[in-house]
Amino acid sequence: QVQIVESGGGLVQPGGSLKLSCAASGNIFTIYRMGWYRQAPGKQRELVAAITRGGSTDYADSVKGRFTISRDNAKNTVYLQMNSLKPEDTAVYYCNTRDALSREYWGQGTQVTVSS
Repeated sequence: QVQIVESGGGLVQPGGSLKLSCAASGNIFTIYRMGWYRQAPGKQRELVAAITRGGSTDYADSVKGRFTISRDNAKNTVYLQMNSLKPEDTAVYYCNTRDALSREYWGQGTQVTVSS
């Protein structure tokens, strides 16, 4: 059993900030990559940001310069600091983990709403 627990979503005004957290626990092999995806109504799920165990990062063009992903390998935890939020960032955000055997696990999703 692998548990992926997300937290930190909510309602924020445009220009505001939120920080998402995701912790993986249970019978999980060494985590290679952790990341965040999002899905807005009527749209496909898309990668927001990802980080490897060694610290290499990947960001969607739409969030570069505004979002920062980080991780704590010892705690199997990944964070997403979101600044200068825009209404178009509104979506359900999902945590994704991929272990060294390329098995993937998903969280249940956390809602982020950017609105005045």
